[in-house]
Amino acid sequence: MKSAVFYGKHDLRIEERALPTVGEQDVLIRVMACGICGTDVHIYEGDKGAADCNPNTVLGHEFSGVIEQIGAKVDSLKIGDRVCVDPNNMCGECDYCREGIGHFCEKMIGYGTTTDGGFAQYAAVPAKQVYRLADTVTFGQGAMAEPLACCLHGIDLCEIRPGAAAAVIGGGMIGLLMVQLAKLYGAHKVVLIEPVAGKREMGKQLGADVCVDPFKEDVKAAIANAGIKRLDAVIECAGIPACIEQAIDLAGKRSVVMMFGLTKPDATVALKPFEIFQKEVVLKASFINPYTHNRAVSLINSGRINVDAMVHDTCSLEALPEILSSAEMRAKGKYMINPWL
Repeated sequence: MKSAVFYGKHDLRIEERALPTVGEQDVLIRVMACGICGTDVHIYEGDKGAADCNPNTVLGHEFSGVIEQIGAKVDSLKIGDRVCVDPNNMCGECDYCREGIGHFCEKMIGYGTTTDGGFAQYAAVPAKQVYRLADTVTFGQGAMAEPLACCLHGIDLCEIRPGAAAAVIGGGMIGLLMVQLAKLYGAHKVVLIEPVAGKREMGKQLGADVCVDPFKEDVKAAIANAGIKRLDAVIECAGIPACIEQAIDLAGKRSVVMMFGLTKPDATVALKPFEIFQKEVVLKASFINPYTHNRAVSLINSGRINVDAMVHDTCSLEALPEILSSAEMRAKGKYMINPWL
């Protein structure tokens, strides 16, 4: 089968590999869509993402497809099922798992990070990691379940209540998902702070009440002119230290600042403790997708959230190295990979 294999920094090779072995509790998925994630970029650049990635690993952790083979002890799924995958396989036995915080599992297996994932024509995963897609859902939409599940964990931590006001910094794929979730959670006003005009326009279409260009407008004035006296939550989705500092500056009294965007591992932020003290701001971060994948699939299956709008293009595996190496290409929006193109 055709696969995209990571060998080291800036070394991703498209090569032929044998079909993966299917264990008794596993299923073999014919991969039809796999999203390119910021974590893939970090790995390609030699940085650590959510987990360490060893050389000789097939990347890709946002994927969906069709079951073509099932293990002898699998009775919950059948051949032909259209499915997506939760790539984070918790052991269920370590102290973190037993304490209900399994996303910090000491023996976590990550499909597409610690072991072979979805940037290939086939992937084998345990049946317990698989979720059925509605017949009305495309494979591209199904592949978006993993990033949506991560966003759900982050938005849960923001404690947004009906009638709250929230701001999202960064109108990329994650930011546009957060805009929609903030509205679903009951925010009466959502501000999107994004310098790219096309992304601001998309944000308006997806529910943002106020869209601000931070390079050309006074962000605080735009928020005040919208009748927002206090931001209850500010969600940073760009992964840029200056944007985290901006989030703290914009945050209202007793608000939550969610540092959702993934920075480089050695990035630092200038923090004024007195400012945190004066406003009693709570700084939070969000790590992967604990126990939220089923909710994400339910939202996608029901059509309650738009996961299509931020997808720029669907490409072949051969295009993957160029996309990972080109910030200019990725700035255009989300890319999906179809290994069969």
